[in-house]
Amino acid sequence: MDFIEELKWRGMIHDMMPGTDEQLKKEMTTAYIGFDPSSDSLHIGNLVGIMILQQFQRAGHKPLVLIGGATGMIGDPSGKSQERNLLDEKELRHNQEAIRKQLEKFFDFDTEKPNAAEVVNNYDWMKTFSFLEFIRDIGKHLTVNYLIAKESVKKRLDPETGSGMSFTEFSYQLVQGYDFLHLYKEKSCKLQMGGSDQWGNIVTGTELIRRKEQGEAFALTSPLITKSDGGKFGKTEAGNVWLDPRKTSPYKFYQFWLNVSDEDAKKYIRIFTLLPQEEIFALIKEHKEAPHERLLQKTLARVVTIMVHSEDDYKTAVEASGILFGKTTAEQLQKLDESTFLSVFEGVPAFEISSREISSGIGLTKLLAEKTQVFQSKGEMRRFVKGGGLSLNKKKITDPEVNISLSDLINNKYLLVQKGRKNYFLLKVIF
Repeated sequence: MDFIEELKWRGMIHDMMPGTDEQLKKEMTTAYIGFDPSSDSLHIGNLVGIMILQQFQRAGHKPLVLIGGATGMIGDPSGKSQERNLLDEKELRHNQEAIRKQLEKFFDFDTEKPNAAEVVNNYDWMKTFSFLEFIRDIGKHLTVNYLIAKESVKKRLDPETGSGMSFTEFSYQLVQGYDFLHLYKEKSCKLQMGGSDQWGNIVTGTELIRRKEQGEAFALTSPLITKSDGGKFGKTEAGNVWLDPRKTSPYKFYQFWLNVSDEDAKKYIRIFTLLPQEEIFALIKEHKEAPHERLLQKTLARVVTIMVHSEDDYKTAVEASGILFGKTTAEQLQKLDESTFLSVFEGVPAFEISSREISSGIGLTKLLAEKTQVFQSKGEMRRFVKGGGLSLNKKKITDPEVNISLSDLINNKYLLVQKGRKNYFLLKVIF
């Protein structure tokens, strides 16, 4: 597989230093991408870098995954309008270990193979570097003129629009540049990749290698992913879409990809899957002939959910997705784990009721028209039952006085009421 050609047709190259393609064709090459440990989970914005490194390894090259333990203590000013909060070492260590476990899912770490992936942490080589050593051995090789010419610095130093920049942030590109130098010397790493906003930081590293080691190193960046409507990719009303199932449930993760626009689906299926070119072009053609079937979105959601989570999580997400459209049975509803169940019904009207009220059994009319406000009156409830418009836990109710007990609870805690076709209510039993 030709790595550069693969990235080109997938739309994943923004800038590339001359000679990069020739280097990759010449020999197995080591490259790295850095990941920010400011949280204990990666999010789908990080998936771009993960996919690039996956493609890199598939092409026979060696990927290094750099966790920025040291640079995470500083904060990258690229694309930022102000300085971010810095983390202490304890929090960073926790985040790094969590991220390391996530990354191990995507790469082949078999040490028997010459292109086995490795995870490295720049804190390991920066923690013993004294300030005086750093400015003496590294800082002297790059002029201030060179550093302030970078776009990320110029924007912040602009007297009209910039917010200024601390020395801590100003030093970031030097520290990142040193990462490249260190990996060049210790791991024979000759290529750094990243998002287009990282170009300035990356070429600082290539320049440092050239000046200090008289060596040749290369840079490649990918476009920043956007949505066709101009919105920020990977952001929802609830915030980031995380890879950690505790932060974003597999159901919500699946729904994110399922609900992207047709234009975005055409772009994302190239970037976020390893499906071959012929298959993707065939899917795009088939989707165009019947867009209402949403084939691209369904394929994208399936492939990415299985890759990040598992096939079982994907199947659960599909089953859960059918709940709101009446395609799920009572048995399937009972099998859903609590996290998925609550994700599906997030935002629906909810009522709390004491377990004492139903421990010995309670009539449904009393429960829904007196103990909660699902119905405003008993008469309204009877009309819904008579018209076949009331379901409890996905079972049609034919008797308004049916007795409800603790054995009816979903996950030993919830009752799901469906009033008409689209109105859901959640009853949570408090013990």
